[in-house]
Amino acid sequence: MTRGVTDPPAGGALPPDPAQDPAQAPAPVRMPDRRGIDPPTVLVAHGCWYPSADPTGEHVAFICDRAGVPQLWSGPARGSEVHVLDGDPHPVSEVSWSPDGRWIAYTSAPGGGEHTRVLVVRPDGTGRRVLAGAVPGSSAHLGCWTRDGTALAVTVAPPSPAGSEHAGTGHLPPDAEGPPTAAGGAPGPAWSERDGPATLLDGGEARRPARPYPEPSVLHASRPAGSGAPAADPARARSGGLAAYLVDPDGANAPVLLFSEEGAASLRVCDLSADGRFALVRRGPRGRREALVLDAASGRTTFALHAADGDPWIGRFSADARTLWLRSDAEREFAALLRVRLDEGGASRGLSVAAEREGSALDLLSVPDHGRWAFLAWNAQGATELESVGLPLGRTDGGIAARHHPVLPHEVVTRIAPLERGGSFAALSGSRRRPGIWELDEALLPAPTGWTARDEDTVPPGRPPVRPATLRCEARDGLVLGGWYYRAPEQEPGRPAPCVIHLHGGPEEQERPVFSPLYHELLGRGLDVFAPDVRGSSGRGRSFVDADLGAGRFAAIDDVADCAAHVVSLGYADPLRLGVMGRSYGGYLTMAALVWHPHLFRAGVAVCGMSDFATFFAGTEPWIAQSAAVKYGHPQHDRELLRALSPMSRIDQLRAPVLAVHGEHDTNVPPSESEQFVRAARARGVPARQLTLYDEGHEFLRADNRRLYRRAAADWLERHLSPAP
Repeated sequence: MTRGVTDPPAGGALPPDPAQDPAQAPAPVRMPDRRGIDPPTVLVAHGCWYPSADPTGEHVAFICDRAGVPQLWSGPARGSEVHVLDGDPHPVSEVSWSPDGRWIAYTSAPGGGEHTRVLVVRPDGTGRRVLAGAVPGSSAHLGCWTRDGTALAVTVAPPSPAGSEHAGTGHLPPDAEGPPTAAGGAPGPAWSERDGPATLLDGGEARRPARPYPEPSVLHASRPAGSGAPAADPARARSGGLAAYLVDPDGANAPVLLFSEEGAASLRVCDLSADGRFALVRRGPRGRREALVLDAASGRTTFALHAADGDPWIGRFSADARTLWLRSDAEREFAALLRVRLDEGGASRGLSVAAEREGSALDLLSVPDHGRWAFLAWNAQGATELESVGLPLGRTDGGIAARHHPVLPHEVVTRIAPLERGGSFAALSGSRRRPGIWELDEALLPAPTGWTARDEDTVPPGRPPVRPATLRCEARDGLVLGGWYYRAPEQEPGRPAPCVIHLHGGPEEQERPVFSPLYHELLGRGLDVFAPDVRGSSGRGRSFVDADLGAGRFAAIDDVADCAAHVVSLGYADPLRLGVMGRSYGGYLTMAALVWHPHLFRAGVAVCGMSDFATFFAGTEPWIAQSAAVKYGHPQHDRELLRALSPMSRIDQLRAPVLAVHGEHDTNVPPSESEQFVRAARARGVPARQLTLYDEGHEFLRADNRRLYRRAAADWLERHLSPAP
């Protein structure tokens, strides 16, 4: 039942509902108000991103690193006076202003690690409290608001049970479903199984797979008296996994358990229908995401469809909940806008493609509450093409019509915050500017906000940013790869230069033409940069993303060498002065390239990379292990494949000096992955060092640490790629 209170207990913690698991249900915890704090020292060169507007569109909350760390800021849409709402040194990653304008919700990471928490604060900086993730060892992620703004959906990952940390193969349960097996128990051809008619790049036959992960264990918590919904089973709730709750930011009602799933890789409530009957949930591991429409009262799944990777906000219900607008790549290579007609019970009455582009994926979908129009951001070879479209109302099958196609001042849109009255705020980034927020009017004509850094403040005077050129190259098996080449300004025309191959993370990320302070640093040292999209990257269709699964990862490692050979063949790069570096999955590829192609590269910088899949699975977060098993292989069923793919298995081949960089609080890829690679390299007489960044996790978010990292990496590469004396 729902409990009402007039005064929360001292400290702001609401007592848990006895019908729910007291160890898991989030309890709001009050924090000190930020009103009246001293204004931070403001950096001239800063970025602003992730805007969220109040209901009037007159004020905007956003993330800004102008104080040296990404924090929550707010200010008038058409003024320049902004203020910080949370001055704590904990990086903020997501922001959402409530539909009633009373609260701003956001996600922060204490200590810069991977364990995040969800907080709310009033627009004037008062009433700050943690809604979920306050329990040590737990983690929480932001979901959607109810349409009236009275409650916020959050996803909670409880602390691991006592004694279970780093237990077994990546915390996967012994009976976790692995890849399908062939006769005799040997792993079957799971890596080529997927939905849809797309042609696989390894020549395998595409076919519809068995379900690659278990059905969700959907639970429902207690509801107000008379709702008819039974109480949650506390024994099931205590069993771990991920759970989604509705939390009252005012603390007048106990948290309500919506749904939970044991062994979940991800779970996010993306939208709730206006009447609260249905929830749109995104779940599943990377590459196997699924959109579910769930009946909030019974927990029953009424509709399910494959959902696209990338931005987690995959869709919205229409105002009458009879249409679901969904960003999906089900049965297709590139994500499109799908229209799902729903009946009274939330089941599908028909599915159609509302908007699509040949060879281009829908990256972002943003729909205001009224549902009369939507903003669509299309990925065009890494850049963004933005359009607004009108959406049909009611239960008719009317088509959508494009309204505006603006010319953007910068290449990439990373977030769209729609306004009920029309127009939006958009976060833009480009190769020659830091991230900023622009206001788009109803015709989508852009104008920078007064608190966005000017383009001329992107870097100190005298060395402007470099605009990259697109390159296409062919892998040894004929697959066409691509990327962006940055030529150092001082290079002599036509003369081969020292070059660094930089590899992005993911592996499903994509290299995009946005300003990189790291590239700027390397270019300033006279080093060219080639940033390719090897197989497994996004932006080129699902078959390209799936091309590195399982044993296909050996080909991805060869792609790194083929990209280096291509820029050498063009006369851009000096074959005797090649370096390689990358972060996260790119850090893994860096280590792999150094031991699989030991005579190609003269130096490497591996950042937060996996050096051994067995130790990675044993040490990473449970939900990360679930997703990673789909991408790399199951730690039990594919033990031999993972051993063969691990750079540590070939460490005796390492020849090039290597610098490893890691955040001390990284629980995505534990720092021990770098430590063991460096120790093994030194034991074999190869120069190797490790730089550990304090108060950082898997992402480096503090200005001083980012500067230290850039300079250390550039020093290392410049030293080892310089001409021989």
